[in-house]
Amino acid sequence: MPDSNAPRFLALGDSYTIGEGVAPEARWPNVVAAQLRASGAEIADPEIIAVTGWTTDELDAGIDAANPSGSYALVTLLIGVNNQYRERPLAEYREQFRALLGRAVGFAGGEPHRVVVVSIPDWGVTPFGSEDARGPEEITRQIDAFNAIAQGETEAAGAIWADITPLSRTQGGLTVGDGLHPTGEAYAAWAGLLLPLAREAAAL
Repeated sequence: MPDSNAPRFLALGDSYTIGEGVAPEARWPNVVAAQLRASGAEIADPEIIAVTGWTTDELDAGIDAANPSGSYALVTLLIGVNNQYRERPLAEYREQFRALLGRAVGFAGGEPHRVVVVSIPDWGVTPFGSEDARGPEEITRQIDAFNAIAQGETEAAGAIWADITPLSRTQGGLTVGDGLHPTGEAYAAWAGLLLPLAREAAAL
């Protein structure tokens, strides 16, 4: 168990952050925290504000409801796939993502370098994606457009950009029973990519 006074970790997102279909210990924020502790760094278990299906505005409302307080050594943000899935406008995403990123920086004590923004994975490679009327190529094009916005806003704010999308495109067969959401094995691979960035962000 982490020390009760250990640096705090806040993870904001949707199904990919809450780990739809996997055990809590297999969620990538939990894996990252466990790996940090295994390497000798102190970090608390992540406080996760994320619900399957959330869009940017729904995450914003969810943060209001959860009302996290204080400052966090590490904040992660992964949001936008449901905006893309519902074909919400890119301009709306930019505005709402920018506001969420600002909130994330606020939770990080106003220090953007303590925020890691995780790119949207490409669900078009999954069995669920192969059955979508848009087809994998169009889903990929849309995902890239949303990620370009998120990356641009992240870099402009001085936060850390973590691009797991190329990795997700190699993991189409690693899904839970719904044929869409990643397995624990897939999340473990994400965690391996995210670990050094989390360590950098939290100065651990």
